[in-house]
Amino acid sequence: MPLQFARYAAVGLVATAMHYAVLAGLVESGTATPLPATLAGYVAGGLVSYALNRRLTFAGGRPHREAAWRFALVAAGGFAWTGLLMALLVGRLGTPYLPAQAATTLVVLAWGFLANRLWSFAGPLS
Repeated sequence: MPLQFARYAAVGLVATAMHYAVLAGLVESGTATPLPATLAGYVAGGLVSYALNRRLTFAGGRPHREAAWRFALVAAGGFAWTGLLMALLVGRLGTPYLPAQAATTLVVLAWGFLANRLWSFAGPLS
């Protein structure tokens, strides 16, 4: 499991880079406020995350037709956590959006790894 988590975290860095690029690009250009920008970034990062995790982290698990919808449900949960935590940290507590996103990322990373390992990509039960 440690090697698998290391792969998951490495994929997470790539997906997070995409997420943060979209987030910062939308906020700094004045196109969106932090909450909708982070949710747009989450979706972009999620697409990268699925493709790379399927190939590098959880290869040999469920077939794509099963893993994709399960991953989407886990991602929807992460999307909800991201929205909730960012609304609390930025909207209620006034935390700057990048540190708030960093804290949110750590929570969603741990939750997502466990959910994806145990459910999304886990091989079917015999």
